[in-house]
Amino acid sequence: MNKLTLTLTSLIILLLGSCKQPNANTEASKTSYKPDWVDKVGAHDFKISGKTYYVNDFGAVNDGKTLNTEAIQKTIDACVKNGGGTVTFKPGDYLMGAIFIKSNIKFEVPKGVNILGSENIKDYKEINTRIAGIEMKWPAALINVRNEKNVVIDGEGTVDGQGKVFWDYYWDLRRNDYEPRGLRWIVDYDAKRPRTFLISNSSDVVFKNLNIQRAGFWTVQVLYSKFITIDGLTIKNNIGGHGPSTDGIDIDSSEWILVQNCDIDCNDDNFCLKAGRDWDGQRVNRPTEYVVIKDCMARQGAGLFTLGSETAGSIRHVYVSNIKGLGTKNGLNIKSATNRGGTVEDIYLENIKMDSVHTFMQVGMNWNPAYSYSKLPEEFNENDIPEHWKKMLMKVEPEKGIPTFKNITLSNINVKGATTAINVSGIEQSIVENVTLNNVYIEAKKPGQISHSANWTLNNVTVIAQDGSKVSLENTSNIEFPETVYSNSKN
Repeated sequence: MNKLTLTLTSLIILLLGSCKQPNANTEASKTSYKPDWVDKVGAHDFKISGKTYYVNDFGAVNDGKTLNTEAIQKTIDACVKNGGGTVTFKPGDYLMGAIFIKSNIKFEVPKGVNILGSENIKDYKEINTRIAGIEMKWPAALINVRNEKNVVIDGEGTVDGQGKVFWDYYWDLRRNDYEPRGLRWIVDYDAKRPRTFLISNSSDVVFKNLNIQRAGFWTVQVLYSKFITIDGLTIKNNIGGHGPSTDGIDIDSSEWILVQNCDIDCNDDNFCLKAGRDWDGQRVNRPTEYVVIKDCMARQGAGLFTLGSETAGSIRHVYVSNIKGLGTKNGLNIKSATNRGGTVEDIYLENIKMDSVHTFMQVGMNWNPAYSYSKLPEEFNENDIPEHWKKMLMKVEPEKGIPTFKNITLSNINVKGATTAINVSGIEQSIVENVTLNNVYIEAKKPGQISHSANWTLNNVTVIAQDGSKVSLENTSNIEFPETVYSNSKN
């Protein structure tokens, strides 16, 4: 090693050492913001009183083989008929299909109880619902709360969706049938798979403590609901494979939602906010707003925190705090398409730590074109296709299809082991505007790029890039990164 190499190495070490990471004890890292609405989210206080009903007394068998759907539903119906109470299980394994929990019931899955989702799609009756931004007929979830209030789902037991049979069905249909015929855009809607939990058109629901695994599709969907608390869930969907679209928690056109103390390992978005897609989402026009997500862990998955791609009804007033990510693909992921429309705004993230991430800040308005834009192949007659196909093919006026992303703040961010620090792409018709970065420290192989964006405020931002380049700025205005350390060191 010659003197020049030693000098350069010493200089890099000196620069890296002088680059201070955000520290909770420094004044700079104390930047914090808490909207006045934050303490108003979540379920209101209510009590569940009444008798305790064991499903075993209504014919349920805990052998893991007998289908218990009817016996468990009878227990729920008897409980609600007598004014409410607790529905619970004796230890063992219970196979079941879709059940429906009613108002004023506590549905308890105690430690030592394993609920197993049926692997037969016929055991999930079809209901009117919304899937991936489109209202349509779709199988009910394994456990459903629909049009109810004052419900508790609790316990330290396990709910296993046994989803692999549905994962395999999806991949076979997509790869061997739909994609070869130019139908990538509709296969997710035709490959009907059960969610594990659905809370729909309901209020004052508390959902906590359960261990959930192997969802056939989304794990928890909160749809058209308000004042919901989700607390202490552990979700493990990467057991025995990696299922497509096995999101962790999806908040969908709902408001006043609290999610806390959850640990999610899945194969798609960990925590995700949605508000409808394309023409049908604009027809419904219901926002997701007043959402708090805090004190959680995101492991494998497509996004520690994702907004979209269904943005048609708009997503706003969101506060995310104290989330750790390990091996998650993206940190903040905002995605939409030019036929979605809607506005994503007033989004605040603080106290985020991540390791081994692909891209920390991933923002785009032209997400996954093969899936996002619908085109009917010539072999089909428009009059003979299913109704949900027709919804997907309805054209959105160009001026209504362009999404808007603005007023986004990230504070006290610490990211190590990233492939790319930042990848933000607005479009000519819609720039990404008014983004604030406070106390942000990112170590990445590449710094990334920002395009079609304006009016960013950066305070104490550090990007350390192995490739020695700087963040690329293209078609931007009023964005200037402060002096930053760039290093080709692989440490």
